Formats: sequence, structure tokens, C-alpha cells
Amino acid sequence: MTAPLTPEQRTVHFLNRTSFGPSREAIQRANEIGIRAYFEEQLAPDRIPDTFVEEKIAGLKTMRLSSRELIELYPAPQKARDQAMGMAQMQGPRQVILELQLARLLRAVYSRRQFYEVMVDFWSNHFNVFAAKGADRWLTTSYDRDTIRPHALGRFRDLLLATARSPAMLFYLDNWMSASPHLTSARLGPNDRRRGLNENYARELMELHTLGVDGGYTQKDVQEVARCFTGWTIRRPRGEAEFTFESRLHDHGAKTVLGVQIPAGGGMEDGLKVIDLLARHPSTAKFIGTKLARRFVADDPPASVVSKAETAFRQSDGDMRAVLRAIIDSPEFFSAEAYRSKVKKPLEYVASALRVTGSETEITHQLLRYLGRMGEPLFLAQPPTGYPDTGSSWISADMLLTRMNFASDLVSNRLPGSRVRSDAVGGADAVARLIAPDSLSSATQAALAETEGRDAVALLLAAPEFQRR
Repeated sequence: MTAPLTPEQRTVHFLNRTSFGPSREAIQRANEIGIRAYFEEQLAPDRIPDTFVEEKIAGLKTMRLSSRELIELYPAPQKARDQAMGMAQMQGPRQVILELQLARLLRAVYSRRQFYEVMVDFWSNHFNVFAAKGADRWLTTSYDRDTIRPHALGRFRDLLLATARSPAMLFYLDNWMSASPHLTSARLGPNDRRRGLNENYARELMELHTLGVDGGYTQKDVQEVARCFTGWTIRRPRGEAEFTFESRLHDHGAKTVLGVQIPAGGGMEDGLKVIDLLARHPSTAKFIGTKLARRFVADDPPASVVSKAETAFRQSDGDMRAVLRAIIDSPEFFSAEAYRSKVKKPLEYVASALRVTGSETEITHQLLRYLGRMGEPLFLAQPPTGYPDTGSSWISADMLLTRMNFASDLVSNRLPGSRVRSDAVGGADAVARLIAPDSLSSATQAALAETEGRDAVALLLAAPEFQRR
């Protein structure tokens, strides 16, 4: 029988799963008030002052601008040249995406609302939007700020509706161009020539956002859902860039979705009925419960944890706090089998390295380039599936070598804008207690015995124990 986790291991394990890695301050706080009280504190992020991060984010101009302002101030390069704009604007939408990436990494490293940031990252990946596709170069900033972040710890139904109405999602999955196949030539407007029924969003809505690929829907359901969402579009994607319902483009006929009749003449209400139906469907409870259990417990989550999450989802009407409590409170969460069983994604690895070493960093292009080389350029996953959520996708030889080079550059202060102070490192022993208390492998211990100082810390950051959480 495997020995249970020690109290020190439980704290480090808890922080590895519910934050972007332990820091000395987080461990001190969790030990001071207890893990359960610390978790409840994290479930109420609005009550946690986050002045340091807010001041940093305030320095990123694009993060507070509307989509319309971003389009006007950061136009595509050819338009910027025509208007003879300044150098900052000449960078166009690349600057918008860059600051969005900087903000995500900055929050992952320094925010005191760590669990909230973990859930923002989870939902951003679940409801993925590719920030480099056309108008999404300007729309993704609002998507992160106004769609994902306000609902990251709320009810699933509210988040699902917010994504369905988001201009970024409407553009990414082409639903803004979807119109009734019965739209007559007499009702065609000047921008309607390429319109027709588009099934992209309807398919991903069921396969990736709610029911799951085995959730019990058919191709006919995809078509019927697509009909329900006709007319959900964007008012001038490169202008106001706001959601609007265009009744003229809607298929007003009767529909049947998953056996449920949707009467004719419902207008925008057709899509709202689909949102309610999918948000409360048993397959959705299982699919979302499984994904959350995979994120917080194991790549192949125990059926018992999935069942608890699924039950909490159904009984609470998709209240994320209830679902997450069910997962974290399960014995399986703190089991020896779960301890360090998950491979860190690149964002988790880079952020946790900066946190565990107490690094002072401005978050630079170099850090973002490292994330790209490790396989996770932020906001730039092209497929609707987002980035993989299982470890096998992140452990190729090239990716691991890149992580080792990053660890060496970080600890040796070779990363522009980042600095690891000697007193912050505190020696390899202190870092080892933050990474893997009482559980370094014999191979890692032997390697440490042959190194010292910063080299020993870099070795720890490259060791298997730190690659996992």
C-alpha cells in the first residue's frame, strides 16, 4: 500500500494543482489558515486584493480598449502605412496579441488570485479561439476580458451563452456568416452573397463545448442547431464589432434538437433554447466533469471523481464552485497516485519556475518565445480543440530540451527583463522543499550532489520532479 502524502506534500500538491505553482508566500498562507480555508479564499477572487498585477496590466494599453478602438488604433499593416501612422501603430494587430499574451503570463506568475487564473486558462482552452484569424486579431482581447473572465467561476450556462454571443467566437467558427438556406434573392443584402447555413459552430458547440463526441447527438442535430443559430451575427466585424441578432437571416421554421421540439417563429429564442438544453443535458455534466477531473486529478481520471463532479454539476445547475469543491474534496485528489502524476503544460512550467524562484520579471518577448518553442504560444492554438490536456503531448525530446535550456537561462539571469536573486533562490535545498518535499528521486539526488549554487537550482527546474505537478 502506498504511503499517504505528508502534510508538506499535501500543501505542495494542492498548490501545484490549483495555482501556477507554489511560492513561498502561497505555502505560508495555506499553512497558516489550512488548505480548505485557503481554497475557499481562492474561490472568492474579488475579495483578494491584486494591486501589483493590476498596476502591471494597466501599463498594457490595449487591454483596456474596446474592439472598435483596437481596430482603429492598431490597423492592419498596409492600412497603417497608407495612413503614415507612428511606429507603435505600425505593429498593428501583432501588438494587440502580444499584450494579450504578456497579460496572461503576467497574471499566471504574479496574481494572488491563482485559482481564478487557472480556471480562466482552462475555459480559454475549452472555448478556444485562434487569435491570429482575421478580425479575431482585435476581437480576442474582449473575448478574454468580457466573455471568459467574468464567468470563469460562475454557472456553466452563463459562460456558454457568453461564448455563443461573443464576436470572437462568432467570427472564429464562422457563425456570423450563417444564414437561413431559404434566404431569397429578394432579401439578399450587399454583404449576403457568401452567406448560407454554416455548421461549424453547431458542431463544435456539441462536440467540444458541451455534450462531447459521444454525447448522443447526430448529424441531423448539428444541422438543426445550425438553423437555430442563424442570424446570430456581428455588426461590422471590423467596425463596432458587436453581437447582434439579424432576424432577416434567421431560419424561422420549426426545428427538432435532441428530440426536443422548437416551434416555428422563435427568432433569437431558438438559440437560447439550445443553450439551455445543452447546458443542462446529462452528457454535458459528464463531459465537463471529466475534463475538470482530468485537469485537477489525473490524465485518466478515476470514475469515482468524475461521478462526483457530474453529480455536483447536475444538482447545482452547473455552478462551477460546487463542481470544483466536489473534485478538490475527493480523497482521490490527495491520493499518492495523483501526486506529481500530471505533466505541466508550457505555461504552467514557465510560470511555476518564475514563481518557485521568486524571480523579478517584466515578462518579455523572450519568455513568450520560449512558450512558443515549448509548443504553447498563448492564444494561438489553431484548432477548436485548443491545446492538449494530457501529458503525452508535452514530453517530446525537443520540448524537454527547450525546458532545460529555459531553466538554465532563467537561473543564470540570461533572460532579458528577468532576474533571480541569490537570496531569493535560497539554495537548492530550499527550492527542493517547494518542488518535491521528501520525495526527490535517487537519480535527482545523485545529480544534485555533483552540483552547487545556481547550477543546482537549474538542475532542479529541469528535473522530472519539477516537470510534473
